[in-house]
Amino acid sequence: MDPATRTEIEAAAFRALVAHLQWRTDVQNIDLMTLAGFCRNCLWKWLKAAADERGADLSKDEAQAWVYGMPYADWKARHQTAATPAQQRAYEETTPLHSAISRG
Repeated sequence: MDPATRTEIEAAAFRALVAHLQWRTDVQNIDLMTLAGFCRNCLWKWLKAAADERGADLSKDEAQAWVYGMPYADWKARHQTAATPAQQRAYEETTPLHSAISRG
């Protein structure tokens, strides 16, 4: 597979993931972090880092809106719930696994 086609396929898969996460507002970031080791916040941070590495102009707010489909504050107000004690315990127990890719 040529590099351009691979990049197009990867980009399409990423857009599908972002669309899915925008649709599944019932899934809390803390649950994503506990189960998968990444969440919507990781995605916008990875986007911002990739833009910065390439000298592209992408603000934190723009990266958040890209992933959340709206300003982050709006998403939090509409969809984020307080973590339950069980969610918080699970998060803390899996902390070493969170976003290992972002740490290199």
